[in-house]
Amino acid sequence: MSIRPMIIAAVLLGATPTLFAADNVPPPGFRALFNGKDLEGWQGAIRIDQRRELAKTPEKLTSTQQQANEKIFPHWKVEDGALVNDGRGGNLATISNFENFELLLDWKIEPKGDSGIYLRGIPQVQIWDSDALDSTRYKLEHGKGSGSLWNNSKPEHKVPLTRADKAPGEWNTFRIILQGDKVTVYLNNQLVAKDVPLENIWAPGQPIPRSGPIELQQHPKQDGSLGKISFKNIFIKELN
Repeated sequence: MSIRPMIIAAVLLGATPTLFAADNVPPPGFRALFNGKDLEGWQGAIRIDQRRELAKTPEKLTSTQQQANEKIFPHWKVEDGALVNDGRGGNLATISNFENFELLLDWKIEPKGDSGIYLRGIPQVQIWDSDALDSTRYKLEHGKGSGSLWNNSKPEHKVPLTRADKAPGEWNTFRIILQGDKVTVYLNNQLVAKDVPLENIWAPGQPIPRSGPIELQQHPKQDGSLGKISFKNIFIKELN
């Protein structure tokens, strides 16, 4: 079958509208947070509770942000239209803050990789090679896949509803919806978390911030070695 009939068939079957779009070009209703070329719109992450305290003294916030950028930026590079972290430095955060939103992004890790997505500066929608986890230390999570709210205190929040990861080295796609404090996550078009309340790890028992940045987590591999963590097609649609 030629490619044109295949595309027509995909559209008729309700395939994702961006299936044949170029990388880092947002679908209708979304805007790109990453332009595919540089770090415009991003900055070194500062913990959201610390940032709010620093904001009381603008000069101190400016100085701290400059130091964070100098530490973190050298470890995030754009390679072939993807944001790539080398396993060092620190998290990369959006300069803009967001309240309620739908977030689309693609991610890729290496074997034994470990990462995550912070929402409003709160960790995190988990990304990892769960097959490589220490099955003694991570009895609950071993082999269960990515997409859970792993930093929540409840065990049932630490594992996804189903395993939907592709093999390390392949691209995966998240669709994350945050409304109020409830998070729903689809991984590769499969529901892996539904209306799970995001807990405030920085202030246990307190509500999560009303708004905050989206962060891409820097993390070494599970054995402590360094490996690449890659992100692209980072799109957001803000919700009422």
